[in-house]
Amino acid sequence: MENSGFSDTTELLMLFGLTRQEAKVYALLLTEGALNGYEAAKKAGISRSNAYGALAGLVDKGAAHMSEEQSVRYLAVPMKEFCANKLRFLKEAAEYLEQQMPKGVYKDENYITIRGRRNVEDKFRNMLMETKERVYLFVSGEILSMFQEELEMLIKRGCKVVILTEEDYRMEGAIVYRASHGGASLRLITDSSYAMTGELEDEAHTTCLYSANPNLVRLLKDALANEIRLISLQEK
Repeated sequence: MENSGFSDTTELLMLFGLTRQEAKVYALLLTEGALNGYEAAKKAGISRSNAYGALAGLVDKGAAHMSEEQSVRYLAVPMKEFCANKLRFLKEAAEYLEQQMPKGVYKDENYITIRGRRNVEDKFRNMLMETKERVYLFVSGEILSMFQEELEMLIKRGCKVVILTEEDYRMEGAIVYRASHGGASLRLITDSSYAMTGELEDEAHTTCLYSANPNLVRLLKDALANEIRLISLQEK
């Protein structure tokens, strides 16, 4: 998660639907065990009204349960269970949306700028997962290792995988060329129809251009073909 852009676990918990205050109280319950509203407020250093509001929110969102033996106390749902429940719900929601939302009937040929390392990595992974026949990519060995599972799945499906990288990299079933440069550069073409190019650096400085425009696809494809021809000549 070094390049994820998250500074602490509170921000990660917020991705699962918790507010910042709910996330902090949830972490407190995980650490301290069952607490009532007064105890939670005192230990968290917040007002009782804010503590009760956060605890009620946690119950509503499936992150805590109430125990009413002598006085009302709140217990955290184990983090693994809470996260799994949220992911399961989101998967079901995504499947429903996939069925109900209007389907696109055209290929977007606009030039799209994708900013942020996480967003670029997501787009890279989705392009690989949607590949039907072939993929050409020019990236570093470090980047290749991040997407090795997706590339191996493409090979198993019978897709052509052509890799250019500056490192001595091997992948069974793939055609690999060793380039003389690379670094943070990223070039990706899938099915001769979609292309992405840019630099994969830290979160703040990563920017890539993506498009289904034939001109960009042809430009990148020609550049990679020339690079392959140059490598082949040097190896003779």
